[in-house]
Parts: sequence; C-alpha cells; structure tokens
Amino acid sequence: MRKQLYFWAALVWSGIITFFCLVQLNNVPLGNVSNLDKLVHAFFHFVLTTLCFLFLKSRSFNLNNRKPLLFSFLFSVFFGIAIEVAQGLLTETRQADVFDVIANMSGATLSVLLCWLFSLNTKFK
Repeated sequence: MRKQLYFWAALVWSGIITFFCLVQLNNVPLGNVSNLDKLVHAFFHFVLTTLCFLFLKSRSFNLNNRKPLLFSFLFSVFFGIAIEVAQGLLTETRQADVFDVIANMSGATLSVLLCWLFSLNTKFK
C-alpha cells in the first residue's frame, strides 16, 4: 500500500512540475524575492527526489540505500534537464536556463543528503 502511495505521489508531483515549468507565468505576481524561481526549482526537485527515494526504498528488501538514492537523484536531474529542453523547444514564453538545472540539482542533492542522514539514524521500512 505504501509503495503505491509513494509511486502516485511521485507521478503527480512530476505532473505538477511539468505543468508549472511549461505554462506561461508572466502575469503571476511573485513578490520581491530575489531568485524566487530558483528556490521553487530546488523545492520541486527536493520533493521529487524524496518521493522517488521513498518509492524505491519501499520496493527494496535490501538495507543498502545507495541504489535508491542514486537512481532518485539521477531521475530528478535528468527529468529537470528534459523540462528545460522542453521549455526551449516547446514554448514561446519560457526559455531553457542552465541555472534552473543547477537549482534542480541543488534540491535533489539536499534531498539525497537528508535521506541518507535520516537513514543512518533510523530503519527505513
């Protein structure tokens, strides 16, 4: 049951990321926070990486967290790169940005570090 919850949560979250990264947001007031879009990218990929890890870990009987962590990180990074490519190719109002990819990687990295630290202190089941 938990496996399915993590799977669907990761799938829905991927859809949310895709939607918000490809839709036109020019008229949305974002306040006066410097680099808010980079924080949003990092948050999106922090959550995505965490959900992917929880799904993969719930499927694994092995106590080793390296493979689920690595796969979750790589999936998040390559998904983020694919979204940036799609922005450049499929939209007229959005553009690909290497700094968005760096923000995505930062969120994914933070997730991996926290999942790893948390798994050192607990038994993921």
